[in-house]
Amino acid sequence: MRLILVLMLFWGPVASSQDLSGIWRGSFVSTEKGITNLFNLEERYKYEVQIDQRSKQFKGVTYSYKTTVFYGKAAADGTVNPKTGKVMLNELRLLELKMSPDSYACWMVCMLQYTKNGEEEFLEGKFSSYRESDSSFCGRGTVFLRKVASSDFYKEPFVIKRELEKQKAVERALAKKKVTTPLNKTTTAKTSAATTKPPVKKPVTTPPVAKKTTPAVTQPPVAKKDPKSAPVTAPVETEKKSPVVKTTFPTIIPPVLKNRSNEVVETLVVNTNEITVNLYDNGTIDHDTVSVYLDKKLVLSRQMLTTVPLSLKLKMDEANDYHELVMVAENLGDIPPNTSLMVVKAGDKTFEVRITSTEQKNAMVIFKYEKK
Repeated sequence: MRLILVLMLFWGPVASSQDLSGIWRGSFVSTEKGITNLFNLEERYKYEVQIDQRSKQFKGVTYSYKTTVFYGKAAADGTVNPKTGKVMLNELRLLELKMSPDSYACWMVCMLQYTKNGEEEFLEGKFSSYRESDSSFCGRGTVFLRKVASSDFYKEPFVIKRELEKQKAVERALAKKKVTTPLNKTTTAKTSAATTKPPVKKPVTTPPVAKKTTPAVTQPPVAKKDPKSAPVTAPVETEKKSPVVKTTFPTIIPPVLKNRSNEVVETLVVNTNEITVNLYDNGTIDHDTVSVYLDKKLVLSRQMLTTVPLSLKLKMDEANDYHELVMVAENLGDIPPNTSLMVVKAGDKTFEVRITSTEQKNAMVIFKYEKK
């Protein structure tokens, strides 16, 4: 077990206008037989990089993780060469780490090739790693990354800020195109209003028709319909009872869901009627304790995360096609923040979701049902 601290070089046909800003997620695996056995790297480790590129420079963070065994996060920055497409990403300092006490950290140098297939963007290649303490060789292997829209953890503030900047630029461009369109609509409205005035004068000659309908014919049936309309009041009372249930529901929301922000970590679409959700500690057991709410109702209270899963089952169908599962940190454990691994089994599909919650922010996973 080890933390991979990364010194990364990307190269490839990256045009000068190419923007690496965003989230890149994939994996790395060692190809060294002896080193693989020594460091227990026979299984693939997941890898995520979040980048904010500004001109030829950028900053970012990296995540290395594998189920409940290992988790590490580091701050990073780097530079971009627009002519050659080479990118240097240098991890600066360790931000979070969960691993066994006898483990050690290594720096990883990667040489990756950028490719684009339609709307998909990729970075893939090889890496070499060196021990942080004495620069001794740790091993080598392969790396694969794909640009994605969401994070296995949460979007860093710099990623959100960059997305908002791009959105505002699009809105400004659309606003310029709409400047002249409302003027044409107002002129046509005025002309149509003018044409409707002549027919308004013609029905003025019809008042005598209205006087013929008002005498005694309409009054008798009104008295006869009054008793028949009486039973209609019975369903009105039942309609008043249903909104009472809905209005009382918000008052049951626990303060911990109202006073903390609820960040949507992942939205999972499933097509099976029964879903199993297992929660583990993500890394070293450090006494992380959580409470879990299903659709704002408490289902697990102050449970400690370990290698033994906290399990619950969800029922879903066309009539019950939406659930919100919220993880609340009751403490930050021995190693902040409170992190967990959610493994979701839905039929023949398995999802892994990384959960990070604090005393200010809850983590929400949304489940949606779609029939096959």
